[in-house]
Amino acid sequence: MQMKRRLTVEWLGTFSLLATVIGSGIMAERLAGGNVAVALLGNTIPTGAILVVLITVFGPISGAHFNPAVTLCFTLRREIGQRDAALYVVAQIFGGICGVLAAHVMFDHPLIDPSMKARTGLGQWAGEFVATFGLVGTILACIKARPAAVPMAVGLYITAAYWFTSSTSFANPAVTIARGLSDTFAGIAPADVAAFIAVQLVAAVLATFFFRRLLDEQGEADD
Repeated sequence: MQMKRRLTVEWLGTFSLLATVIGSGIMAERLAGGNVAVALLGNTIPTGAILVVLITVFGPISGAHFNPAVTLCFTLRREIGQRDAALYVVAQIFGGICGVLAAHVMFDHPLIDPSMKARTGLGQWAGEFVATFGLVGTILACIKARPAAVPMAVGLYITAAYWFTSSTSFANPAVTIARGLSDTFAGIAPADVAAFIAVQLVAAVLATFFFRRLLDEQGEADD
């Protein structure tokens, strides 16, 4: 029963995240009058805000991963078993897809509409590496320094990373897969999804080991 609750929360959290990302992207583009900067701002603020809410509310139940890269990190740290991690990832991907479909229904958009927005090339991949590495680092460092601040730290980090990374900070394989199904402001062409996910997973692995060593060394220095 406990595992069912955790999986339900991972599904619902990722659903809510993608409904927010896609829905706010559609709304922002419609209201921005062609100003891409305003549209991006309108997409950024709701995304950062919903992350604070979701992690605060659901963190005590499932850990509020909502992200296969984060789940991979905690699997490598042996804080979640491999079987449970695999179930988390399935719930996250399914939740994300359902969130996109819900946003399409709300905004009278075609239900299934693969994106035509190309997001590829070294600059975009570098942006995803930086975004994911920083996200994992933010989570791990904040857990060590001030666990109660994780929801705010993650929300603020993603808000900032929307603007300082070339890729607008997907930093999440489930999000990337789901956004491939939406030919809207926040979409990504399905052909570009695999490369984004590969970079995100590599960044998550490297960040896990880097910050484990960094934070351990910091603790030793403090002692």
